[in-house]
Amino acid sequence: MPVAFFRTRSDGIDLFVRLTPKAALDRLEGVETTADGRSHLKARVRAVPENGAANAALEKLVAKALGVPASTVSVVAGGTARLKTLRIFGEPAALAKRIEALGDG
Repeated sequence: MPVAFFRTRSDGIDLFVRLTPKAALDRLEGVETTADGRSHLKARVRAVPENGAANAALEKLVAKALGVPASTVSVVAGGTARLKTLRIFGEPAALAKRIEALGDG
């Protein structure tokens, strides 16, 4: 059984993302499961992976998709890797519902 692409916390959610920088446009592309059974949300951003530009673009993209302030979203792991963990502060149950809807699309 695949592992969920997010984990609830007492103060929000940890979201697992696979980021592709230098894409044609900024978008979220649903959930992907790797061979080892881990799942993550696929994301593409136009920004280049230099000086944190791609991470910043990812934070903005996810914040907009979830309807939360950009200040509540931050990359907490995988800063220079494709696989990242984003921490999103807020009410966990409400965030989980919104994130599950992203995974469907």
